[in-house]
Amino acid sequence: MVAVPVVTAETVVDVSPLVAFAVSQTTGEVRLGWDPFIRRQHLMDGATTPGKGVRTFTHSRHGFTMVSRYVSYVPGSNVGMTMERGPWFFDVFGGGWRFTATDGGTRAVWKYTFSVKPGWLRPVADPIGRWLLGRDIRRRIDAFAVACRDPAVLSAVTPVDETSTSQGDTDA
Repeated sequence: MVAVPVVTAETVVDVSPLVAFAVSQTTGEVRLGWDPFIRRQHLMDGATTPGKGVRTFTHSRHGFTMVSRYVSYVPGSNVGMTMERGPWFFDVFGGGWRFTATDGGTRAVWKYTFSVKPGWLRPVADPIGRWLLGRDIRRRIDAFAVACRDPAVLSAVTPVDETSTSQGDTDA
């Protein structure tokens, strides 16, 4: 089995894991206001809230589009998504968040895993992908940290406890 490249970024924010999770899962104008990657994004198939099994359409500021599906959704703990359809150069793409309580706040870790195609291009494309996606994820997590201090963003989120949702799942 070939190891897939992984890029991660992390930050500590001064909000609870439930609030940090809620900020990470914002959609619409709230998300567009803080996330430097997204040009447009919406839930698909009639879904009105994110959750395990829900599909999302994302159009990036780079011009690429992706349809992804939530494969895990545990408020305050973790969330994971996998690409169903996306840019031609990704064979596989996934992303996920983990949230851990710290003294007075939350450690948030955002991770991407990916594989490029064609396979023979991986020795050259993987390091380029790590660099480009690493730069992107660091910008995004920095913007997330700012959003976790923004009164407008914080007033727009409603933290959902995992015990109050049927979407909960412990798979990452």
